[in-house]
Amino acid sequence: MIAVVKYNAGNIRSVMNALHRLGADATVTDDPVLLRKADKVIFPGVGEASSAMRYLRDRGLDEVLKNLNQPFLGICLGLQLMCKHSEEGDTDCLGIFTENVKRFPSGKVNVPHMGWNNCNELKGPLFEVSTPSPLRGTPPFKGESLLSERTLDQGASSPPSERRGVPQGRGGYFENSDFYFVHSYYAELGSQTTAKCEYILPFSAALQKDNFHAVQFHPEKSADVGQKLIKNFLEL
Repeated sequence: MIAVVKYNAGNIRSVMNALHRLGADATVTDDPVLLRKADKVIFPGVGEASSAMRYLRDRGLDEVLKNLNQPFLGICLGLQLMCKHSEEGDTDCLGIFTENVKRFPSGKVNVPHMGWNNCNELKGPLFEVSTPSPLRGTPPFKGESLLSERTLDQGASSPPSERRGVPQGRGGYFENSDFYFVHSYYAELGSQTTAKCEYILPFSAALQKDNFHAVQFHPEKSADVGQKLIKNFLEL
């Protein structure tokens, strides 16, 4: 069973839809017993750091989450809450990762960072490239991709590389692939960075420590390459 953490942060519906497309048995819960028993845990979220951490601490979930031993995936706000500290609300976070979270500097470039951007210097099991295999019988990056089978939430249309007809990444997947981002805060680069992206400045697009994985982008809104990343996580 896949447990999706409930903590009053948005974006759970689109994550559940992505899991259902892959045939995964998933439930949304803030029950510590179910979280500890789950085969894998996903920690998504769109929201504000201090109120999210307050919800977790009020229920003792902060201690539960950072002591889990099964594969764990944070998405967007989930990644930021797994870091040491966030400038958003001057918030002490879970401290799973040593990196800190800062706000993008304002200036000539718009904040938030919203839309497709590519990632590079990828490493770790989420980004491993294997022989491309069909997802639900649909060959990726050919005439009828997964994009044509679903609506990507909140206006995330096809990524730039796919519109150019270019396979997304080495071997059909990850290196220099386009992922969908929506965020005003970013995790600094550090020793636990497993993917880099640049918007105004370089930042951690993904982090990993032991069983804890996290991505700043939204794989559930990132077309076929995002679906493949979720599939990689489910196979850990």
